[in-house]
Amino acid sequence: MKVLIIGNKDRYKKYMPDLDVVKSIEMVFCPRGADDEEILKAVPDAHAILIDPMAKLSGHAISNMPNLKIIQSEGVGYNGIDCNAAKERNIYVCNSKGSNAAAVAEQTILLMLSLLRNLIVGDRTEREGNQIQMKEKMMVEGITELGDCKIGLIGFGDIAMATAKRLIPFECQTYYYTRTRKSAELEKDYNVTYMNLDEMAKTCDIVSIHCPVTPETTGMINAEFLSKMKPTSYIINTARGEIVDNKALYDAIVTEKIKGAGLDTVYPEPTTKDNILLNLPREYEDRIIFSPHIGGITTSYFVRAHKKNWMNVDAALKGKRPDYVVNGL
Repeated sequence: MKVLIIGNKDRYKKYMPDLDVVKSIEMVFCPRGADDEEILKAVPDAHAILIDPMAKLSGHAISNMPNLKIIQSEGVGYNGIDCNAAKERNIYVCNSKGSNAAAVAEQTILLMLSLLRNLIVGDRTEREGNQIQMKEKMMVEGITELGDCKIGLIGFGDIAMATAKRLIPFECQTYYYTRTRKSAELEKDYNVTYMNLDEMAKTCDIVSIHCPVTPETTGMINAEFLSKMKPTSYIINTARGEIVDNKALYDAIVTEKIKGAGLDTVYPEPTTKDNILLNLPREYEDRIIFSPHIGGITTSYFVRAHKKNWMNVDAALKGKRPDYVVNGL
């Protein structure tokens, strides 16, 4: 049987699990940006596809692969895959749910602490030989401890729950929003309180995004939402860049409607120098701390995810139902 892998060959080779399925199939690799023609030319008779979560896979390509049984995202994201086309042909689309929760939660808290402690400016100032001036300035301006913050989590899936769990030792007041409220038992376990979005924007010192990209969530952090936030508050995004309206965030920072943001994801990706968020006026450019979408790519994540993904492929090829099906089959 043949498996098409759309993604980085070196990465797949490095994290290849010791499973029988990987010894019994033929692998064909295509780069992440491969178009329909390249994909269909490479392996039209593929039985399975493993795909980079940032890659695209069209309905046309899916419809012209008669042996295809499963499309497995390497990570959590799958919005580049035509899930409806796959569903019409009874092809499973699966993701690697939960594999990166711990990793992204760590990155989320790193960004929170970095903003509160003005880490980037502090590092630069120390290197310039102005340590004492920075220290004196921050003592006068004040430093907010994470434990003194009200934290709002938009979404409460695996990553948000992992974040909430890690916030417990900081003794924060932590709130969450989902369309359907969780059980009282789960709220107690994670030390969280339900709060609607409007109240979260008005109340929380840090609002952290943990929902998937959907038509409803695309651009949901917009001018209206940001206008309700406190001028001392921050936005954290370790989910997807599409959820934040870049122009609205730019305007909110330069008009001081909010204090700043910590962004592990920026739309579009890859981020280029002409992105509006990378071109804040000099007096505001340090109000955003960026990380290059590395929240979920720890070594442990790849070990967990690749083992899980290949086990899913094995199940589908044997006619069994794989885990974490996302296209309604």
